[in-house]
Amino acid sequence: MNPRNASLQTLRHIVVEGTIGVGKTSLARRLAASFNAALMLEDAEDNPFLERFYRNPRSAAFPAQLFFLFQRARQLEVLRQQDLFATLHVSDYLFDKDRLFAQLNLEADELNLYEQVYARLAIDIPRPDLVIYLQAPADVLLQRIARRGIRYEQQIERAYLERLNHAYASFFYDYRAAPLLIVNAAQADFVNRDQDYEQLLTELLRVKSGRHYFNPAY
Repeated sequence: MNPRNASLQTLRHIVVEGTIGVGKTSLARRLAASFNAALMLEDAEDNPFLERFYRNPRSAAFPAQLFFLFQRARQLEVLRQQDLFATLHVSDYLFDKDRLFAQLNLEADELNLYEQVYARLAIDIPRPDLVIYLQAPADVLLQRIARRGIRYEQQIERAYLERLNHAYASFFYDYRAAPLLIVNAAQADFVNRDQDYEQLLTELLRVKSGRHYFNPAY
């Protein structure tokens, strides 16, 4: 048996997380392809409120957030009913993280209603076996967002990305629900540079519990 595949026998759900533009979906796709895993992605394009949110956050923050909450809960519920742990799944979002955006973008009364809905939907949500948290500064994120050219994302401001980065860092500082690999992705390209990707694979297969940090070597 391939040692890499043997190391994956205890993993059934890997989550790749990070701020918009950091490369989490691209990495999730490559991991799923490498390990012949099922891929579970956040379908941002399906959210009819997202473009309006980026134009005017106050006008659409609440419906955009609820749409994502229901979408994520529905995906995980379907997988749980189909026995999520029968095979390896790779996803580009962590359900717990949904509240981070709500706390950042909603008014107090909206947040109160959101929290009530979240509490009901979060019951029996499967926990991942490994979370990979990608980090990069706001300037790098802006460059990557510009490069991928999604029209409505071009309205995202640097200040908003800085707030997101701070919120993510605070969230994962206290995260203990699953083994966590924190990755400095500022200069890494896990899709187009095989050396970066192979280093990451070696590191993630070492993670069995607790919190770990990874800086790719150049």
